[in-house]
Amino acid sequence: MPAIAYATAEGAANGIKDAALGELPIWRLADLYPSKDGDEFRTDMARALELSRSFETRFKGKLAQAASKTGQDGLGAAVAAYEEIDDLVGRLGSFAGLTYFSDTSDPANGKFYGDVQSKLTELSTHLLFFALELNRIDDAVIDACLASDPKAAHYAPWILDLRKDKPYQLDDRLEQLFLEKSMTSAAAFNRLFDETMAELRFDIDGEILPLERTLNLLQEPQEEKRAKAAKALSKTFKDNLRVFTLITNTLAKDKEIGDRWRGFEDIADGRHLSNRVEREVVDALAAAVKQAYPRLSHRYYAMKAKWLGMEQMNFWDRNAPLPEAPTALIPWADARETVLSAYGAFAPDMAAIARRFFDEQWIDAPARTGKTPGAFAHPTVPSAHPYVLVNYLGKPRDVMTLAHELGHGVHQVLAGGQGALMCQTPLTLAETASVFGEMLTFRALLEKTTDRRERKAMLAQKVEDMINTVVRQIAFYDFERKLHTARKEGELTAEQIGELWLSVQGESLGPAIRISEGYETWWTYIPHFIHSPFYVYAYAFGDCLVNSLYAVYQNAEEGFQEKYFELLKAGGTKHHSELLAPFGLDATDPAFWSKGLSMIEGLIDELEAMDRV
Repeated sequence: MPAIAYATAEGAANGIKDAALGELPIWRLADLYPSKDGDEFRTDMARALELSRSFETRFKGKLAQAASKTGQDGLGAAVAAYEEIDDLVGRLGSFAGLTYFSDTSDPANGKFYGDVQSKLTELSTHLLFFALELNRIDDAVIDACLASDPKAAHYAPWILDLRKDKPYQLDDRLEQLFLEKSMTSAAAFNRLFDETMAELRFDIDGEILPLERTLNLLQEPQEEKRAKAAKALSKTFKDNLRVFTLITNTLAKDKEIGDRWRGFEDIADGRHLSNRVEREVVDALAAAVKQAYPRLSHRYYAMKAKWLGMEQMNFWDRNAPLPEAPTALIPWADARETVLSAYGAFAPDMAAIARRFFDEQWIDAPARTGKTPGAFAHPTVPSAHPYVLVNYLGKPRDVMTLAHELGHGVHQVLAGGQGALMCQTPLTLAETASVFGEMLTFRALLEKTTDRRERKAMLAQKVEDMINTVVRQIAFYDFERKLHTARKEGELTAEQIGELWLSVQGESLGPAIRISEGYETWWTYIPHFIHSPFYVYAYAFGDCLVNSLYAVYQNAEEGFQEKYFELLKAGGTKHHSELLAPFGLDATDPAFWSKGLSMIEGLIDELEAMDRV
């Protein structure tokens, strides 16, 4: 890895200069608040508490009457007031979270994040009644209200969507208990996981590296470097296995208790409900992907083993570059131009939105000690703007990650027009813009590539990314299902969890991958298992959806971009069936998933054909 160093104190405020990558930007959180100790943050926290108390006094026990009125005393006015508070609370929470994720190793950041979470939980107890009481109003009264109150009608998508939670709500006192206890249960163990991950260090021949840089070594051309990185990862994961096992057992039990009290039949039904997707649709997706394992991952990895001159690859070779792959690091400026050009060729407006992330310091790019690993796009709130976090190390996959997260960012900007309550897109569609952004970037680069060896390397990397997004994520989903099912019977040992992990990995990766000692602990570092149980199928959903959507785009005449922007602008106001209908797509049709998977299979066919030439 090239050494990263601050050039000047002034430069450090805007970015970090790297000899090979150029200046890597640091996000400007002052757009939310100047500082965590400033008057602005304290004033808004106090205002949020006061607004919440006033809201409770004004509307608690009176929503049924409000539903029969219009104007300032009507239900529409109540929802608007609630949205104003939600936006303010979201701004406060976003600032605390992004400050913490900037450096989770700083005790001051940890205390700030914990204190803010505690205050926002306390504040939320004054707002908890609203959704519960709203859902106790008779359907006929709500229907009449939406027909007579224009302001309530504006929020109809949110109100009707909220009522889908009605069968799983508890009484007010129990809901308050669940909310307040979350600080010392799920939230506490989530924070323990984050801080443990930030502190992990990995010894590579005496050089001590954090997680992100160690994982990056698995993409090195030299097999020896990949093997050393894998062994270092396995050793450190094993050394910390006790705490990860405790976290996993505790959170799985915590979820089981909540699901049981709420009456969810299946262990993933809570996630399906929040995603507003039917269990049958997810089951069909998972079944289609698992059925395709031999045609996708098994087949591809067998080809790759041959390319690398191996009868069987080790698990640490899975993401190794091909001999044809370029090894030069990609400077940040080149990555920026690549993504913006691809976005601009599709729609200039899309590139214009993405450019703001670079120009206005909405991105945090350097991989540095204490910074949370991985990548994400945080929507914050509509009154502000999203932020993107990446750990940019100059690999081609890092460029695709940038394209992915900027897709999220563009989506979040466009959906922000729906307001704080209706801008959030269910996870099943939240990955649409990100995966589409990746596809645009990949296709743009592929069209410019005339060298056969480079084209093969690019196609192979895209296939691997798709396998990681579809096959690997469904394997993760399968692992979670097995883990949460087994946890119902009692606490699981680290060995038992490792056995469940290896069972799904072996099935999904196939015989061309040798799964040797050490890999049984690699479930420990996947944050989605901790922060968002059963989130992972959304990636496969999004990839298959985008594959089908991109096929429509390739064959479409004029008007596709406009329809695509309307899909993104909708936020959480429409069901996936409504959003996909203008493109002639239907996720409830089993053929939909086959169509998405066939694009991956087609790329593998192309690679196989190149081998025969």
